[in-house]
Amino acid sequence: MTILLLVLSLFLTLTSAWLFWQVRLHKALIEEVRQESHGPDNTHAPELILTLSVQDPIALARRESRSARMLAERLPIMVTKLVYQEVMKELKKELEERDIDVIMQLEYR
Repeated sequence: MTILLLVLSLFLTLTSAWLFWQVRLHKALIEEVRQESHGPDNTHAPELILTLSVQDPIALARRESRSARMLAERLPIMVTKLVYQEVMKELKKELEERDIDVIMQLEYR
């Protein structure tokens, strides 16, 4: 019985030491990230990002394209992607006409 308790104590001690080591590693990582992010003492302006969402891309595709009327029910994901790509093209064209330099990308969330 004593040996069992000794083995259990040794196991718990090793587990506690490993967990303590992991906590110290995570604290060091968090501190490093905070230093790189120019924390509250040395803050800088955050990057502003504009998000655009088409409320009903399928209805828009049906309204704007004859072929989309047929594809919308069979391939809604593809039609939605095509709508977003076309909106991006039109926005980029309009912004380029006004000499506004932008980077546009399509993200899935």
